Order: sequence, then structure tokens, then C-alpha cells
Amino acid sequence: MTNSNLTTRDKVLAAALRLFTAKGYFSTSMRDITHESAVSTGSVYHYFKDKEGVASALYQTTVARMCSEFEAIINRHESAHDRCRAVIALLLQLAEQEPDSMSFMLYTKHREFLPLERPVCSSEPFNMMRSMVETGIQRGEIVEQDVVVASSCLFGPAIRLITSHLDGILQHPPGHYLDQLWRCSWKAVS
Repeated sequence: MTNSNLTTRDKVLAAALRLFTAKGYFSTSMRDITHESAVSTGSVYHYFKDKEGVASALYQTTVARMCSEFEAIINRHESAHDRCRAVIALLLQLAEQEPDSMSFMLYTKHREFLPLERPVCSSEPFNMMRSMVETGIQRGEIVEQDVVVASSCLFGPAIRLITSHLDGILQHPPGHYLDQLWRCSWKAVS
């Protein structure tokens, strides 16, 4: 979708994402967001009360999108093996195609400016990931163990690979490593 096809709200959120990722939340002003989005100041304040409102909407929109994506994965796949692999594949794809979104979710210390939002690791997408693992344990696909430990073993390496990509360390796009990463992660829990 081109910028001209975006709604005013979406333009503001896209601009805020770019700015928060490039400059940081505290170094970004509402004036910066207005200028970057090419939306009038009145429109920005109409949709969002203040910069915290923009950041909160961006966080909530991203979390809701991830929940929707994960729900689709759950509906498409029956086994924990296939669900968890699909989640990792999606995360690697998003890291490659939408690095600003992944950077905002993984690097930003949301609690510093969004004290009422849940920390990322206890947000609904992470809860859904843990639920997939818990289901796998209940069905015997994953060795019985603490769900948080199993989830960390299964998804933690993918998160670390994504941060390596965002830091410019990887020689190839994240998806290039999917099969190797998945073999190691699944072996750790199965």
C-alpha cells in the first residue's frame, strides 16, 4: 500500500514508527511526527491526544496484528511443531520485511513511556506462543518441562537471530537460517 492509500491515522503511525526507531521515543517530538507524516497538526491531535497516545496506538496496533497472525497460524496448523515453526518463520519474515516494527517491539523500552501497557514478553502474542508450547507439552510433542523454559528454548534463539539481523550482524536475510534454526530449537524441546 502506498503512502497515498493510507488513512490519516495510519500515516501518523507509520511516521511515528520510523521516527521512534531512528531517533528514539524521547528524541521524537509531536512536531517531528506531524512533519514526517505530512498530516496537519490538528489531525494528529484529533486521532491521538499526545505522543504517548501515538506510541500506545502503535504498540496496540502491532500487538493486535501479531495476535491476528498467530491466530491464523493456529487455525492453519494442528501440531505444536507446525505452529511453532510457522511462528518462527513469520517472525523472521517480519524482521526482514519490516525491520522498524521488529525493532520497535524488541528494542524499545516501552515501560519507560507506556507504563500502563504490558511488557512485550508478557503481551498477548508472547502468551499465545507460550500457549502453543503448553499445548505441545500436554500432547506429548514437547518434553514435559516448565512452559517458560521450553518457550525460551524454542523461541529465544529466533528472537536473538532477529536482533542479530537488526544489528547488521547476519550475512544473509533471516529467512535463510530458518531450517537450521528450527532444527536446533525443536531438538531442544522435543
